[in-house]
Amino acid sequence: MTVAGRKRKLFELEEARSTLPLVSRIVSDIVEITATMGEVYLEVRQAAELLDRDRIEELRSRLIELADAHLDLFEELASLGVEMKDPEIGLVDFPARLDGRIVYLCWKLGEETIDHWHELTTGFSGRESVEGHFEPDTVSSSKES
Repeated sequence: MTVAGRKRKLFELEEARSTLPLVSRIVSDIVEITATMGEVYLEVRQAAELLDRDRIEELRSRLIELADAHLDLFEELASLGVEMKDPEIGLVDFPARLDGRIVYLCWKLGEETIDHWHELTTGFSGRESVEGHFEPDTVSSSKES
């Protein structure tokens, strides 16, 4: 499977954890921009109700700037091999291999480290502890074919 035309990177647990300082900064920016975009969108709706064309144009320009910054940050995450799952709360997944299958190491903004994983189909609600599952020989850091 590919992500944005790239082969999917598969992380080892410690490798994924080592990216957290950078990933955390990127995800924090994404969460902040996502919230700001929502606020600006509400202002656009209010300006539209008042038929304030100048304000609508100003806000439209601001939304375009924010959307461009948002896209750049999503692309930066993708270039690292990290998948954004929820930009409002800062939830990301790191593809990994466990017992011969692809799974996700799961991290949310505010968590100290990566302590959870889940199957591709279960999502956040299916998170399990990495303890006992991710030993050095159970994870692969290769490219998926």
